Amino acid sequence: MDNATTLPINAVRPEQSRARYPDTEGYVERDGVNVFYEVYGQGEPTILLLPTWSIIHSRHWKGQIPYLARHFRVLTFDGRGNGKSDRPSAPEAYVEREYADDAIAVMDVTGTERAVLVSLSRGIERSMLLAADHPERVAGMVAISPALPLPPAAPRADAEEMFKRRRDSHEGWEKWNRHYWLEHYEDFLEFFFSQVFTEPHSTKQREDAIGWALETAPETLVATQLAPRLPDEAGVRDLAARIRCPVVVMHGSDDAVRPHDSGAAFAGLVGGALVTLEGSGHAPHARDPVKVNLLLRDFAERAGATGAGRPGVWTRGRSRRKRALYISSPIGLGHAQRDVAIARELRRLHPDLEIDWLAQHPVTKVLEAEGERIHPASAYLANEAHHIESESAEHDLHCFQAWRRMDEILVSNFMVFHDLVEAEPYDLWIGDEAWELDYYLHENPELKRAAYVWLTDFVGWLPMADGGPDEACLTADYNAEMIEHIARHGRLRDRALFVGNPDDVVSESFGPDLPAIRDWTEDHFDFAGYVTGFDPAQFADREKLRHELGYAPDEQVCIVSVGGSGVGADLLRRVIEAFPQVKRLVPQLRMIVVAGPRIDPASLPHAEGLELHAYVHNLYRHLAACDLAVVQGGLTTAMELTANRRPFLYFPLRHHFEQNLHVRHRLERYGAGRRMDYELDGSDEIAAAIAAEIGRDVDYRPVETDGAARAAASIAEML
Repeated sequence: MDNATTLPINAVRPEQSRARYPDTEGYVERDGVNVFYEVYGQGEPTILLLPTWSIIHSRHWKGQIPYLARHFRVLTFDGRGNGKSDRPSAPEAYVEREYADDAIAVMDVTGTERAVLVSLSRGIERSMLLAADHPERVAGMVAISPALPLPPAAPRADAEEMFKRRRDSHEGWEKWNRHYWLEHYEDFLEFFFSQVFTEPHSTKQREDAIGWALETAPETLVATQLAPRLPDEAGVRDLAARIRCPVVVMHGSDDAVRPHDSGAAFAGLVGGALVTLEGSGHAPHARDPVKVNLLLRDFAERAGATGAGRPGVWTRGRSRRKRALYISSPIGLGHAQRDVAIARELRRLHPDLEIDWLAQHPVTKVLEAEGERIHPASAYLANEAHHIESESAEHDLHCFQAWRRMDEILVSNFMVFHDLVEAEPYDLWIGDEAWELDYYLHENPELKRAAYVWLTDFVGWLPMADGGPDEACLTADYNAEMIEHIARHGRLRDRALFVGNPDDVVSESFGPDLPAIRDWTEDHFDFAGYVTGFDPAQFADREKLRHELGYAPDEQVCIVSVGGSGVGADLLRRVIEAFPQVKRLVPQLRMIVVAGPRIDPASLPHAEGLELHAYVHNLYRHLAACDLAVVQGGLTTAMELTANRRPFLYFPLRHHFEQNLHVRHRLERYGAGRRMDYELDGSDEIAAAIAAEIGRDVDYRPVETDGAARAAASIAEML
């Protein structure tokens, strides 16, 4: 796909949640200018992430802060001109020494005696001033893509000379012009960040940067450019001669803003180490966060003489038994149910197998009930379910965009995984839709150190119809990147398992000029069949089961459930609203609403005769006994009902491409369920549908019962 793919600027949306929030925050005032700072973590040394050019603020370090703060104390602040800091109007307020003095003021107010300085691009000038003028306060310097007047000349060198003049044309770097900024700011941002992120498939990074740049005004940006800077190579050399601390320079080989050789020249001036990031552009910390995070950690440990006992590192003597680390997606409970079933079958094949789980709520709810061992590193995982819930509206979740905006959380959680497997030996890693694991392993294949199995029940990001060509282009770009990952590192996944059968895969293509999803999946996956986690034959005697669960023979039992996330609360409320009408139509009705682990039953309306419950372990037993279920459009619950041959109504979340396209395709293939529309179906329609469907005989396609065993047998070959 075209690596210039972006969303329109007016489609940029703010992020909903962070992977880590500051421990303390505040303002420091200097000469009437307020500067906002944040402090994270408690380890030593302190890492000061300096502001870069005020076109963006300190959130550009979002891929670094959560990881570094588990190992060190991290300090960051918004440079004057953007973020929560003030925006003075005079160019004199933006001279480099002002930024350096702001840094000292922030260090003082936070009680920071000494720090490792990390800079990006223009941040190197303030970093050099600090190291030269306050050597006792600088333990070391990391310069990422340093923007200094060192040869060779930057691509925009001529444009800088013409910055103040009005031009007749503005092609390429000619847009580096004050008049163009003031009159066509958004177009300049589109161009500039296309040069910052030259790597293919960087749509999210550009979208973030444009959103941050829109938080300041072009007039402010002009003032920052008119402020005096280090004027020439001689000035840089004079300042560099006074720097005595250890220095590392990271520079991308494909930097289109500042040439790689310019960074190499700076490393030579200060006697620093040069790390060339092959294929990286001007902001590798955003596009290649794992590589940069590990380099920063190693440098900070050396500069601060730490590392004897890293926070968040777990050690255990090597076991004589085989060991597996299981990472189960926390988006709902379906992954947990099938993963427990697969783990059970794995232990039958390898009775001495030790399985640790890297998991978070609500998956841990299932694992705890099953007596599984949850690794203590799980406590460091950022909450994915909370992010998904924060992205939802009334029965509406744009799953694809919510996943894109979870990038900070995914990076943070991969780093937790990395630290764990770096410290403890495992023979096997199993990832069930552990997207962060699969993505960042393919981006950093050198980090693989065990057999790796990937499981999923859908393949391919698909656009919703109302997303238009922009969303279609974005999903195709993400699909193209995944296809390229597999083509480039085909052996990284030792086994890829599709939880289902070939006909369960949608027939659409990944996008223009990309293969058909089903054909590609058949070429790159093995098929385990569906994994229910139970054998429906256990429930062949429904009357016996109903008696065990406390259901009377003459009751018509309706179970209402929305899975493991909090996204389904609105559907529960609507069904509860319909309860009195249903009760009139079905006098023998017994309706049981199961809120799940992330919805407080007390937050839901109550009605006489209606039963409200929180999380119910092994809910599939109740679903097997019911006369009807009302559910969301999640695959697991729908397939449990299909396997148990129970009638059900399902309401796919609006804009949830998986539920509306992938799951719907599979259910239609099985002839299962009655699809409802939350937008069109109110309490009257729900009541009528429940009355029509409850107790109805169904004729679904049979669901295999050996999926867990087949998956386990395939995985066991890796042991």
